[in-house]
Amino acid sequence: MSEKTLHEAQVTRDEAADLLEDIAAQLRGKGSADIDVGNKTVTLSPRKKIGYEIGIRESSSVLRGDRETVSITLDWKPK
Repeated sequence: MSEKTLHEAQVTRDEAADLLEDIAAQLRGKGSADIDVGNKTVTLSPRKKIGYEIGIRESSSVLRGDRETVSITLDWKPK
C-alpha cells in the first residue's frame, strides 16, 4: 500500500524556513513525528538513522525564465 499526501503553496522565505524548522523539531524529538501537510497532520515513525538526499536543479528557458529547485528527501523504514 502506498499513500501520498501533497501540499503546494507560495510562501515567503521566512515562512519556508519556519516550515523546515517545524519538521526539524519533530525529527529531533523522540518517538513519532507529527508533520503538518496543508490542513492535514501526518504521524510518522522515524528511526534513529534516516536516509537523506538533497538535489539542486538550475534551469534556464527563454520562455519560462531561470528557475532554481531544491529537493530534499528523507526516508526510513518505520519503527
